[in-house]
Amino acid sequence: MKLLVIGSGAREHALAWKLAESSHKRFPATVFVAPGNAGTELEKDLKNLPITAIPDLIEFARKESVAFTVVGPEAPLAEGIVDAFRSAGLKIFGPTQKAAQLETSKDFAKAFMGRHGIPTADYATFSSAARAHRYVDKKGVPIVIKADGLAAGKGVVVAMTLEEAHAAVDRMLGEKRPRKAGPKIVIEEFVEGEEISFIVMSDGRHTLPLATSQDHKRLEEGDQGPNTGGMGAYSPAPSITPTLHGKIMREVIQPAINGMEKEGERYTGFLYAGLMITPGGGIKVLEFNCRMGDPEAEVILLRLKSNLITLIEHALAGNLDKIEAEWDRRTALGVVMAASGYPDSPRKGDAIQGLTALPAMLPAEKDYHVFHAGTGTTGGGENGEEIVTAGGRVLCVAALGDSVRMAQRRAYQIAGQIHFEGCQMRPDIGYRAINHRK
Repeated sequence: MKLLVIGSGAREHALAWKLAESSHKRFPATVFVAPGNAGTELEKDLKNLPITAIPDLIEFARKESVAFTVVGPEAPLAEGIVDAFRSAGLKIFGPTQKAAQLETSKDFAKAFMGRHGIPTADYATFSSAARAHRYVDKKGVPIVIKADGLAAGKGVVVAMTLEEAHAAVDRMLGEKRPRKAGPKIVIEEFVEGEEISFIVMSDGRHTLPLATSQDHKRLEEGDQGPNTGGMGAYSPAPSITPTLHGKIMREVIQPAINGMEKEGERYTGFLYAGLMITPGGGIKVLEFNCRMGDPEAEVILLRLKSNLITLIEHALAGNLDKIEAEWDRRTALGVVMAASGYPDSPRKGDAIQGLTALPAMLPAEKDYHVFHAGTGTTGGGENGEEIVTAGGRVLCVAALGDSVRMAQRRAYQIAGQIHFEGCQMRPDIGYRAINHRK
């Protein structure tokens, strides 16, 4: 059996690792990762595939009789990789280009939520900087400015001052707007509360909720500093009670899946809802992502006891309602180790030390995993090459524990064995869950 995972980050490392582990329960499989990273290259059951062009990936999947493909990041979805694979008669798990607009266009997502009664913050869309500036002055701060299109994690600014808000408008609508961002921005009201992640699998009609999770998006301790793609996460999220879980499914997830079907585009793949739970218990959708979250995927998949291959096969067959997922009762917590200069200008090429010694130092290897995000290899190490930083978020160290504190202690213990110059790592991942339990 041959499987293919598209992407090069920690989320894709986690997906490929879990697929390979799942194959051992049935029969051995080779999991290709395109293009992968230094971490996926090290895994014995994974094989990096140095191609990214969609036609080349289709040719490879045909030639190698790949059973199915899983798409990790958002960029290939925006390019229509699912449509192309399906047209070629190949099985692939992910939403079509049209359905992926839930993530690739903030304006589309907000209008979609309005059409289908999904709760979200009030907003307005602008392509004119002058009109956007007037709107900001009228509404005041705090206020949220979002680039309409994909912006590699740099498209959202929570402005606490008018100066910040106007600067964000100029940056996103001017010459310096984030790469791949569209020519429009969405300005929405600031909503206070607790932010959570809620991720499901969908076959186009039925949904299978994954384990709950919560991430930390700010760079610095105590949720200070700039927004990032995520500096750590944990699962389960104690703030998501059974009552709240049911409410999210009724008011957010199922209306989104039903709405897509009504609009003629059945949604298949992972669906991520970034939610704000208000002090009164209300729900506001901050964003939809058409993929697993990162670093949420790393902690969720570390807890998954069910066979991921089987889950995806059910989703592709349209019968997710016939299966349930089983989860490790323990908490998983992941700590991101980021490069110097992240998120604005991450430095590349710093040697990463301590990775090869981990199994010897920490015998219970199945209780943790180091997922690679932005890593590569270069010549010059003891064995002719060494692993170096190659992106903003470099590693995610995920560990299991009988409590949040135990998982936290274990993850930081492991991360403490790994070193690279200028590493940025928050010391408080999981503090919200610990405070909630108090």
